[in-house]
Amino acid sequence: EWSKSHFRVTDAHLNEEMRLRVRSECTNDTTSEPSPWVETSLLPKGILGTAAVDLSCVWHNLEYMACTWRPGENASSDTNYTLSYWYDGLENPEKCSNSSVDQGIFECIFNLTFSKVTSNYPAISILISNDSEEIRPVCASKNPTTLVKPATPRQLTVSKTNDVIDVKWSESETFAKSCLHYEVKCYNGDLGVGLIIESETNSVSIPGIDPNNKYTFKVRAKLKRVCYNSDLHSDWSEEKSIGEKRDSTTYFVLIITIPLIVAVSTVILLVYLKRLKILILPPIPDPREILKRMFGEQNEDSQSSAKDDPMNAFDSYLICKFVQRLRNDMTQLKEVLEEHTEVPVSAALCRHLAETPRVTRPNITGGQQ
Repeated sequence: EWSKSHFRVTDAHLNEEMRLRVRSECTNDTTSEPSPWVETSLLPKGILGTAAVDLSCVWHNLEYMACTWRPGENASSDTNYTLSYWYDGLENPEKCSNSSVDQGIFECIFNLTFSKVTSNYPAISILISNDSEEIRPVCASKNPTTLVKPATPRQLTVSKTNDVIDVKWSESETFAKSCLHYEVKCYNGDLGVGLIIESETNSVSIPGIDPNNKYTFKVRAKLKRVCYNSDLHSDWSEEKSIGEKRDSTTYFVLIITIPLIVAVSTVILLVYLKRLKILILPPIPDPREILKRMFGEQNEDSQSSAKDDPMNAFDSYLICKFVQRLRNDMTQLKEVLEEHTEVPVSAALCRHLAETPRVTRPNITGGQQ
């Protein structure tokens, strides 16, 4: 008679082919041989590449679980998936009804709570399937203790007493105090990098603060390994600030203005000192430059005069000598006429003849015509 002891229970992937084989043998008679193997196989349903992929689940604050996945690469764009879950203690599998799709990513959220007195949580079996036989189903088993994410701390308050800042926040209602610790991040002024402060309770005190500075705080919760084997932590809480923020505009204006004033003042001072030096100690002229300019101007005048006169210096010399000789001849002629005619010759006439002689320009080769 068949009984439950004749069966073996094992986990199997529904989206993969599974092969089984079995045989019988007599345990009391060692001389007998075992029976031949009987083999069978279970082929997965659906088309290859239509099963959901990248399944990821998070157990939020021990209250509800949120699972996300993407459709298979061979699934059509209008493919709809259904998530079902089951765990030991649940009579029948449950379907997740709170599902949504955002930019091709499916998400389904379902309530998941256990008694607070228990520390052992059963594995969660998750099935993602479709009513169509063409879509291949996916079945996965999740350990909930590795998926826990605590809630964000709330009611953050910041107060100051003398030179001590007290930061407090509300305790978790779902986790035991011994299962959580906290990280407090403190920003000093406008610095982008904050200081991390560890705390085992829901409060922390920070002494030695600057009363003239502004401080900003935020908190997040983390799980202890003694309770949950999860690397997830809560989101950061809202920020709370205390103290007055220093006016950085004044410092910025001073940093820009002071170097500018110094530079302008330096330029003005240098210009003033240069002019003052010229007035007190005028530059001594170089005698060589003066002589060079004097003789240079004379040479330029001589050259320009020579260029304007169409005759060269030798022609001018011959003309001067000819005019002088002509005047001498006229003077001698006057004396001869007065001696023979005894009639005075007009001096004005001689002067006119001497000053305006009709002569032919001598040849530049040196002869006369």
